[in-house]
Amino acid sequence: MSNLKLEDTADLVVGLRLVAPRDLSMAHGELPPGASGNDLLEILERRQLLTDLQANRIRRGDHDGLVLGDYKLMYRNAAGSFARVYRACSVVDDSMVGVKVLRERWAADPDMVKLFHREGEIGMRLKHVNIVPLYNIAVQGKFHYIVMEFVEGGNLRDFLKIRGRLQPLEACQYTLHMAQALEYAFGMGVAHRDLKLTNVLMSSQGVAKLIDFGLAADEATVNRTGGDDLQQALEYSTLERNTGAPKNDPRSDLYFLGGILYELLSGEPPYPRTSDRDERKRFGRYRDVRPITMQMPDISPRLGELVTRLMHISPSERYQSPTEVIADLRLCMAELGGNTNGRTSGNDRPTVMCVENRTKQQDLLRDYLSKHGFRVLVLSDIGRALTRLSQQPPDCVLLMGDAIGDRVADDFMRAQDIGRERRFGVVCVLSEKQKHLREAIPSVSPHANVLQQPVILRRIRTAIEELCGVGDSDRRAANAESERVVT
Repeated sequence: MSNLKLEDTADLVVGLRLVAPRDLSMAHGELPPGASGNDLLEILERRQLLTDLQANRIRRGDHDGLVLGDYKLMYRNAAGSFARVYRACSVVDDSMVGVKVLRERWAADPDMVKLFHREGEIGMRLKHVNIVPLYNIAVQGKFHYIVMEFVEGGNLRDFLKIRGRLQPLEACQYTLHMAQALEYAFGMGVAHRDLKLTNVLMSSQGVAKLIDFGLAADEATVNRTGGDDLQQALEYSTLERNTGAPKNDPRSDLYFLGGILYELLSGEPPYPRTSDRDERKRFGRYRDVRPITMQMPDISPRLGELVTRLMHISPSERYQSPTEVIADLRLCMAELGGNTNGRTSGNDRPTVMCVENRTKQQDLLRDYLSKHGFRVLVLSDIGRALTRLSQQPPDCVLLMGDAIGDRVADDFMRAQDIGRERRFGVVCVLSEKQKHLREAIPSVSPHANVLQQPVILRRIRTAIEELCGVGDSDRRAANAESERVVT
């Protein structure tokens, strides 16, 4: 750990706009005599005014690029050989966004810079509910970055790791979302060229959204870089070169859309994942896929035929447009008993808003509650949460006292008042140090509950289920879960 001077560290965090002067003054009051810059960073982390990423980079002296434009990087969400994606917060209005940053190893490479900017320029043209919107592409010194919507959820691969595989109706719904995005993009003259599970984000409202349009480069660039982020482009070129398809054939996206649907339904990829370039260039990998009807003998004939036709090795026998795919998906969904507009009764899951600003706890709550049938929206700021409760009420709100602080009692009462009017439940989890606050809550309505740490996840879920009206039979049908204590 470097020996940071207190005054220099204080000037740095304020100068970078990571910490407001008012908050810094409050943190100063906790410093012991002779404190160092490291002491200040520890206090700012404990008060959740700096994230681990921010504090650690300051300790290393690596704070260049920590704030890009008006956005301070909070946490790293994903990383590849081409770029890194961060959750970021606006220093102007505290709104959350995603920021994709070209890795420094490519910043001096004109081809890679051009490719990155091409992705941003294409993405900014696309405005569709099933495509993650891009707001800006910019350069700050050696940093090239794209600002986009922050989707409060995970990618489809992470989603599938939790769920194992999806019921046919839900799998068709998400595939319909993707097909609708492709239909719109094709109409704009844009193919995706990098369709895979990790390039589909799942919103907390159960909406699938495509990202990374235009990332795939020409084959010469792919062969030169060999990066994981561009490996899917290699798969596209292998498929097209061996099937007589024209280069950059839009129907190639439909083949890989079929591969996604195959995995959503069966829980297994149509061909094994590998980082071996020679294996990715082997045509038999894509030609010799085990038919979905053999993988899933009980699949409905209509849905089995849809997957088979999407993944037909001959482009002329494949679906010729997303519009055709959408029509057949809707027929499948109607046969399975769902709404053909993309929403299904099987996916009308209760929505829980969690107010929590610690990354590990956010991920823990999101994964656990999603696994047990809830749509999960996580907000870091209680003020934004209370505003949203009035505008877009969930079925239940979960207030974590450790994250909110001692104002949680007042916020719980406010949430109860809004909940009575807008008809949603409120669960408050007080920390062990907040036992005294229980007395500050004079009454709890039938649509609210107060829990006290230590508390296990199952107890929190049970409280939410009771307030959301989830029946005992639904709880008994849930999978066995961890007795992990939430702190």
